[in-house]
Amino acid sequence: MPVSSSLPRHRSAGRPVTALSDLATTATGTLSVVSRRSVVVAASSGLIMSVIAAPATATVPAENTTSHAAVDTSNLTAGARAALATSPVVAVPDDASWSLDIPPLTVVADPPPPPVRAAPPAASRSAARAAVPAEAAPAAAIGAAAPASANGSAIVEIASRYVGVSYLWGGTTPAGFDCSGYTSYVYAQVGITLPRTSSAQREVGTVVSRADAQPGDLIWSPGHIAIYAGGDLQVDAPRPGQTIQIRSIWQSNPTFIRVS
Repeated sequence: MPVSSSLPRHRSAGRPVTALSDLATTATGTLSVVSRRSVVVAASSGLIMSVIAAPATATVPAENTTSHAAVDTSNLTAGARAALATSPVVAVPDDASWSLDIPPLTVVADPPPPPVRAAPPAASRSAARAAVPAEAAPAAAIGAAAPASANGSAIVEIASRYVGVSYLWGGTTPAGFDCSGYTSYVYAQVGITLPRTSSAQREVGTVVSRADAQPGDLIWSPGHIAIYAGGDLQVDAPRPGQTIQIRSIWQSNPTFIRVS
């Protein structure tokens, strides 16, 4: 028995064919023909065909329609038309000119404020006491009336105002005096400047005898100085614990000095 050397051939497996296969083939062919025709028609007419066409007509629901009543505008504009009909006509010439009358203004500067006067300083208690005239001082404080010659001397009169002021070591004001502070303060009231210490005051003015001494002269003794009040009296600030007083000249050999 002869043996064939060629290998057997087998048919490849095909797609399964059912009753729907023919229907699908027919539909596919129909769609391809329709698609080609649609493209040709769209290209020639410039229109784009929709795969799904909209309905030819659309019906608007009755509830979406609103009816508006007619408005009579003649009544609304009647007043305006009547005002225009009765308004006077104003005509202005083309060459009309306008002017404003402005009164001249004068600027007046405010007057300068009045000068402010400084309030006088309050008088101290010692100054008020110094302003009291000598006759207002109690007779007991003075001790004895000044002689008649002392009333004519301005220095003695001023010195008498401070009778009763307490002695104060180093004092030069009516708040308290020592002997040289008292004499320099009294002399300053009549425009005469004296040195501060009693030893320095000894060197000013002119030395006069006791017989030639006049009220207002200085009376100097070592470590003390007073004001001559006339007769045998002097006004001085004695020592600590005492007050300014008019008293007898107690120095044994005083020096009288006249300062003018």
